[in-house]
Amino acid sequence: MSGNDTLAEGRWLWRRLYAFAVSAGLWLLLMRTVARMPAEMLPKMTDGLMGLLALILVLYLVAPTAEQLVALLANARLRLTGGRS
Repeated sequence: MSGNDTLAEGRWLWRRLYAFAVSAGLWLLLMRTVARMPAEMLPKMTDGLMGLLALILVLYLVAPTAEQLVALLANARLRLTGGRS
């Protein structure tokens, strides 16, 4: 087991738990908002909350992990310094 295997960001479980918890929280917030807001404010509030929920889900599906970002930056650094030599 290498040092990178122990990073929490590298494990899919943490990403799944984060996305599930945030999605459930936003869904609850959306339900409460619909119940409490006056009718004329509902479209604006629900559009914002649904947009935020969509952003979280897209980031969960396509965003790189911290481990992948570090590898990408290291690769970019090597290419940039190699190009100057």
